[in-house]
Amino acid sequence: MANNTENRISPEIIEKLQIAIQEKGLTWGTPIFIRIFKQEKQLEVWLEKNNEFVLFKTYPICTYSGELGSKKREGDKQSPEGFYFVTPAQMNPNSQYHLAFNLGFPNDYDRAKKWTGSALMVHGGCVSIGCYAMTDPFIEEIYTLADVALQKGQSFFRVHIFPFRMTEENLQSHANSVWSAFWLNLKAGYDFFEQYQRPPNVKVKNSLYIFEAS
Repeated sequence: MANNTENRISPEIIEKLQIAIQEKGLTWGTPIFIRIFKQEKQLEVWLEKNNEFVLFKTYPICTYSGELGSKKREGDKQSPEGFYFVTPAQMNPNSQYHLAFNLGFPNDYDRAKKWTGSALMVHGGCVSIGCYAMTDPFIEEIYTLADVALQKGQSFFRVHIFPFRMTEENLQSHANSVWSAFWLNLKAGYDFFEQYQRPPNVKVKNSLYIFEAS
């Protein structure tokens, strides 16, 4: 592992992951994609196989802060929602929360809305002030899979964050929320992946997310 992670990730974790990947017919270092669902407190790791992404594992989120809805301003203690990507420079093997990667908030959409915030992470431990805390054992697995994918040539990986699983039932139950229009926009990106099993290329136009084949 690169970036001084050797002393933070046990050999047992790496061996366990390598065996699980082999059992699923996947390749060590294959590209990764992550989805987060706030209401369900779940983080999904998807790995590429035959030009599509297959679900590798669903991890319970120990905690996040705030309520459903995205982060709008620095200090609101709200965890973000939306479409983000993580480059090697955003990986932090020396986090005070064991291991972490920066989501890249604010993205182009957030800046178009004049939303502010910084250092929004997925990290270890079980404390959050706007981040997604996964516990140390789980972040070791997630970080390892992301780190090795980046080492093997993936230039960045996408992290899509939703308030809940974007079913019609869930949207109807939150239809009166001030976030309903925002969530309908998120649903278009969710549906794209559900249809093609590949995350879309995400752009921002007229303060809306738009989605294209990647």
